[in-house]
Amino acid sequence: MKAGRVGFRPLEASDLRLLHEWLQREHVGRWWTEHRTYADVVAHYRPAIEGRDPTDHYLVLLDGRPIGFVETYLVSDHPEYARVVRVGDGVAGVDLFVAEEELTGKGLGTEVLRAFVCDVVFAEPATIACVAGPDARNGASIRAFEKAGFQAVREFHDPTDGRDHVLVRLDR
Repeated sequence: MKAGRVGFRPLEASDLRLLHEWLQREHVGRWWTEHRTYADVVAHYRPAIEGRDPTDHYLVLLDGRPIGFVETYLVSDHPEYARVVRVGDGVAGVDLFVAEEELTGKGLGTEVLRAFVCDVVFAEPATIACVAGPDARNGASIRAFEKAGFQAVREFHDPTDGRDHVLVRLDR
């Protein structure tokens, strides 16, 4: 894909209305099914913005314009999820979506993943690997991770959403 410059900036409280609007879009909401109301979005994301939750949330920027969302966290900071994915210490998780539907299917997700993992996730020296768990039915997401260098490890069932996921992993 010949795109503009991809960048990231930390999510701010003033971005929560935009994030809520993005989560209502059909192509996003198909896979991001939680936090449907604005109050839910605020309750979930504000603690991290205020430093009370260890997850780091970012807007994805294309030539300085917000076009998506990405987050990272240490899997071990989320014990329920850590029990499900069984990846050990020093492993970061990543989740993302491209909010602008016209930008999907063009390789931008792969570009975002490569840049984010290199510039943000692996900027932490103690992080030995990065994982994600896209929905097993989301072939486009799985392909984007694989094109970014991740390898599919195994499938797992997440009891919190009742869905099957593919664990993808990229070692440092």
